[in-house]
Amino acid sequence: MKTRPFLALFVSPAALAALALVGALAAILQYAFRAFVPGSMEPGGLTLANFEALLRPLYAGVFLQTVWICLITALVTLVVAYPLAYAIVRSRSVTLKSFLLITALTPMFLGEVVRTYSWIIVLGNSGFINSVLRGLGLIERPIQLMFTTTGVVIALVHVTLPIMTIMLAAALSHIDAAYEKAATSLGAGPVRVFLTVTLPLSMPGIVAGVTTAFAWTFSAFATPQMIGGGRVPMVSTLIYQLGFASFNFPFAAALSVTGLALTFAVLALAKAALSPLERMGAH
Repeated sequence: MKTRPFLALFVSPAALAALALVGALAAILQYAFRAFVPGSMEPGGLTLANFEALLRPLYAGVFLQTVWICLITALVTLVVAYPLAYAIVRSRSVTLKSFLLITALTPMFLGEVVRTYSWIIVLGNSGFINSVLRGLGLIERPIQLMFTTTGVVIALVHVTLPIMTIMLAAALSHIDAAYEKAATSLGAGPVRVFLTVTLPLSMPGIVAGVTTAFAWTFSAFATPQMIGGGRVPMVSTLIYQLGFASFNFPFAAALSVTGLALTFAVLALAKAALSPLERMGAH
């Protein structure tokens, strides 16, 4: 079979990028099984000590906290994004639909650092939230949102909101409105229509969106570093500290490999959850 020249031309950049990615992952993997030599930038011999160290309470606690923050962020993003995506898809006003779509997607055109810096201004002791609450007389002292898990989650929700909204809107747009009208004609109220028709049929988008938000949050660095200020440890910030403060690249590589494995496990679970839903949708 003859290879078409134009096809090879289009595939080559993707193949080179994939090769570079595989090479980088291979380098990280081999570093993860090498010993840390204090005072040296070069790793030592082969060892499993880096992975054994992950079982220590300190590092296991960071992993658990990261997973917890990822879950909370994904669920809060879902709660915020679902009504927004529903309004975008079901709105009859083109103006309103365009406004909501632009509002949802605009953060994607800003860098994570820019978005995070804006949240520093909003969440600070003299920021927008505390200024409004104090102006209304609801609080006497500012609420501490910076350098807290709550502040990190709020900022991460803003980071993951656009992609979650896109995925949910795509899922909702594939639901025929006739199903909802049929349920309404049979006497079902708005809440029952949503719970028995709309929500189940949009479940593939929900699973995909939550999984993506989880993986995105797990790998986030700028937001937890800037909002958390080192007081909200996550796997990404710990990897940075080990690699660029302690120069313990082997242990940082072991953390990276373990985090990557966890992300792949979450994606596999999501795929397993989506399979029966896709079969149901096919029928």
